[in-house]
Amino acid sequence: MSRWLFCLVLVSVGSWSGGLLVEPVSAADRPNVVIVITDDQGYGDLGFTGNPVVQTPQIDALAAESSVLTDYHVAPTCSPTRSAFLTGHWTNRTGVWHTISGRSMLRDNEVTFGEIFRDAGYQTGMFGKWHLGDNYPYRAEDNGFTEVYRHGGGGVGQTPDFWDNAYFDGSYFHNGEAVKAKGYCTDVFFEQGNRFIRDCVEADEPFFAYIATNAPHGPLHAPQKYIDMYPEMRNNVATFLGMITNIDDNVGRTRELLRELGVHDNTIFLFTTDNGTAGGASVYNAGMRGKKGSPYEGGHRVPFVMHYPEGGFATARSNDTLCHAVDVVPTLLELCGVDAPEQIKFDGTSIVSLLKDEAESSFTQRMLITDSQRVIDPIKWRQSSVMQNKWRLINGKELYNIADDPGQEKNVAGEHPEQVAAMRAFYDAWWAELEPTFSQTTEMTVGHPEHPVVTFTAHDWIGQAPPWNQGAIRAAAAVFPKKASQQALTHDGHWAIQVHEAGKFEIALRRWPEESGVAIDAAVPSGENVPGSSAAYRTQMGRAIPVQSAEVRVDGESIASKKVSQGDSVVTMEIELSEGSHQLAPVFKIPTGEVGAYYCTLSRVDN
Repeated sequence: MSRWLFCLVLVSVGSWSGGLLVEPVSAADRPNVVIVITDDQGYGDLGFTGNPVVQTPQIDALAAESSVLTDYHVAPTCSPTRSAFLTGHWTNRTGVWHTISGRSMLRDNEVTFGEIFRDAGYQTGMFGKWHLGDNYPYRAEDNGFTEVYRHGGGGVGQTPDFWDNAYFDGSYFHNGEAVKAKGYCTDVFFEQGNRFIRDCVEADEPFFAYIATNAPHGPLHAPQKYIDMYPEMRNNVATFLGMITNIDDNVGRTRELLRELGVHDNTIFLFTTDNGTAGGASVYNAGMRGKKGSPYEGGHRVPFVMHYPEGGFATARSNDTLCHAVDVVPTLLELCGVDAPEQIKFDGTSIVSLLKDEAESSFTQRMLITDSQRVIDPIKWRQSSVMQNKWRLINGKELYNIADDPGQEKNVAGEHPEQVAAMRAFYDAWWAELEPTFSQTTEMTVGHPEHPVVTFTAHDWIGQAPPWNQGAIRAAAAVFPKKASQQALTHDGHWAIQVHEAGKFEIALRRWPEESGVAIDAAVPSGENVPGSSAAYRTQMGRAIPVQSAEVRVDGESIASKKVSQGDSVVTMEIELSEGSHQLAPVFKIPTGEVGAYYCTLSRVDN
């Protein structure tokens, strides 16, 4: 069923919002919502969870007057967590089980909290990291957010991002249009979120602000003053922790703004993160095994803090009941008095009672699953953890009781065969339900009258290892491998597209993105570095590829080709596409074989 039919459940006669009729809602009618979710910051990367080094006084103060969950879980990597967090559905149900290769796009039949709250009369804003698709219909602006200010892909400087972005003074996408910004990316995203909050309060409209930082995800960059706060740490750890302290300062500024505007008490403020630590395990990992990407506890148990004074959540409470990201949407709906579309059946459940730290026996036998697929098609039991109370079944074989063994050092599967059998049976039923959906490839729509021009990047290649960041684009690793190869290069990747209406299209192939203005056969000099322990992606020299011609393949068949002349920045051809699903694979021919066109634009020419 389409997203629009889902949304119609909430429609009633009133004013227009997001293209749908909804009742006007005063800011006093319902609580506001501010969500801060950080990237690659683990459970142990905060002062209030026991880290002896990191400086997070603002978040620590928030936790000291909030409800805190100590056994809250997400997916072990970025996009999968976000898909569950925004929809209340298992990541594998949403089509998002990877961070690249066309498997980081949220299926069009999913309904996000952006859509639900927009249709309930809220202004909805998304700031920072989306990472659930960069093309229609997968962007934040296609998924219920009325104000969007984001970078491309999964991080600043990744392949879909604006060319040569590097954490400072970048260009970001404001409601689909690239705009230049001044300052450090985290500061910019919070500033934009704060502007949105202020505008909503002045207009007396309830707001839902989703602030999703790309920090402290690598590459590791931060303003130097934050790095200098950790002189005893190795440079990479100092930068990682400095990025976290910068986030902390921004959390404090946003909370102070809420007080200044007089909406602090009527605002739900939620702080959490998207997976286990990427850079802090060597300092402190709360006694857990594993980090980002791992099926063990350190890969997916993360902090969860919720503050809401008018709702009775303004004192220190802590609950150690097992919870998951799929619980967030139903919880927010209950707290805000917003109805879910009737057709949606959440995989999660409201945890308001747990946030009140009330005894709730129904949660004690509940089983939850998290996994880290990171492949084109899911594989049963891959990097999985089945969880029940304090039991953890890892990859279907290893059993741990984290109440007795928090570091997951002793596999007790042989001692508890009945527990293993029960958890395996739950997983088998879960897999059997979801497996039929795995073949529903997320396709980028072309030829839609509201989105006539579509830009594809190599980040979303299916079947060919994609260059997922701009350093890899610059290096052209497939063309210039570290070890010499006698085999001719072949491009086995494609973009999955859905042609909205049959017709004639102009396809434009590029080696470098359009905003760079660089010729297909040109080299690109290295760019300026920025403070931090990592080299900015743009410091990689951009290698010239000796392109001779270009070819367009659709569904494995060559349908057009053209010679590429020296100095051409783009090669264009006209092609015809029939309505429906297709595999689009433009390539550049070079003396040693072929390489996929890293950037491609498709636009209708006959309408």
